[in-house]
Amino acid sequence: MSNFFGPLSPTRRNFLATTGGVIAGAVAAPRGVSASAAQSEDSQTSTPRNRRKILIGVFDPAFPDLTLDQLVEKYQQMGVEAAEIGTGGYPNNKHCPMDDLLADPAKLRAWKKKFDDHNIQVATLSCHGNPVHPDKTIAERDDQTFRKTVLLAEKLDVKVIVGFSGCPGANPTDKNPNWITYRWPPEYAAAQDWQWKEKVVPYWKDAAKYARSHGIHRIALEMHPNFMVYNPLTLLKLRDAVGEEIGANNDLSHLFWQGCNPVEVIHMLGKQGAIYHAHMKDTVLFPDKVARYGVLNFIFEKQDLKTASDAFRAVGYGHSASTWKDIMRAYMDVGYDGIFSVENEDPILSGEVGVERALYVLKNVREELLTEPQLA
Repeated sequence: MSNFFGPLSPTRRNFLATTGGVIAGAVAAPRGVSASAAQSEDSQTSTPRNRRKILIGVFDPAFPDLTLDQLVEKYQQMGVEAAEIGTGGYPNNKHCPMDDLLADPAKLRAWKKKFDDHNIQVATLSCHGNPVHPDKTIAERDDQTFRKTVLLAEKLDVKVIVGFSGCPGANPTDKNPNWITYRWPPEYAAAQDWQWKEKVVPYWKDAAKYARSHGIHRIALEMHPNFMVYNPLTLLKLRDAVGEEIGANNDLSHLFWQGCNPVEVIHMLGKQGAIYHAHMKDTVLFPDKVARYGVLNFIFEKQDLKTASDAFRAVGYGHSASTWKDIMRAYMDVGYDGIFSVENEDPILSGEVGVERALYVLKNVREELLTEPQLA
């Protein structure tokens, strides 16, 4: 069987040589990330250092049309080792009838057994929503989804819950979320301070306390535009205010276009023990469009690519396999103990194809890292 890249099982020795320029040859590596991470075995003379094999999983919204039975079969066929499962909110809960599972221990055991029987670890539950939305109905709905997800994680012995920080309005009477990133004119600074002090910090203090009371100590917030936590600095701001229950879902696809260096981010957050989850998703930046329009020209639909400055892509289609090797090495070097979770929102490689391509890159890069000699 073969795909775009050729045979599905190339030798580790030639993988980066054959894919580093093919997959994302048109996109330069981020500043500070090597153009080619592969090193010849002859150049390595120091003794190896142990690296942990980080499981590679898939976030289930990539397969919205499959039943749970079909999903676990598909995962097994694709060699998926772990699962991130949506429990509600924006990811929905297509494969996780949470109310039923919480109400009936037998149904919960049967649900979990489907994954166990296919040798797939249920590693993470995800309930991305906006629990501080100015519409109280939406806020209460998403808060309840979070709290039910905590209870389900407790029953399943799942250690990590993934979500968004949320975004409130700009004042007590606002009816819509208001994402403020620029603190001038001064009314914007005042509104942003109100959001943090009156809404975001109090909510997450209470939510973290609830999670902690049920044995959940890792809330992985995705740094995402249109939410209060959208970059490493805002993540650390909330973590400092709330406590170490708050950490990152380190989805680099949202950080590439902001100009972050992925390796620097991983080392900075990793050294603080603040990375709880890692979405594996790429972003392509089109230099000519960035030069004309800037980076705040992100598109989501294939028909808009002709005017796009940037767009999500499957791993390896925005940055080279060599760059992703640097990224995965950084995760290993900081002792990251979560999973690599493939999320597919590629406007060209949809569904199974995008996941398959990402798995191909990640598995081969991981094998390179686990077998190469390492510096002491």
